[in-house]
Amino acid sequence: MHTTNTVDYGIVLEGEVWLELDDGKQVHLEAQDVIVQNGTRHAWRNKSDKPVKIAFVLIGAQRNA
Repeated sequence: MHTTNTVDYGIVLEGEVWLELDDGKQVHLEAQDVIVQNGTRHAWRNKSDKPVKIAFVLIGAQRNA
């Protein structure tokens, strides 16, 4: 798990990946899915045997406590 002081915009280009949040929720993402986060505590899990490709844009921001 990690956090960043950024607003993160991501798009899954190829493959599939799971986004795990600190409350235990897991979100399954596939090609063309879009993610937007702001300092969210999270982890990425590739549960398949194939690579996943994600493009990210991170913009510096302050997180709320």
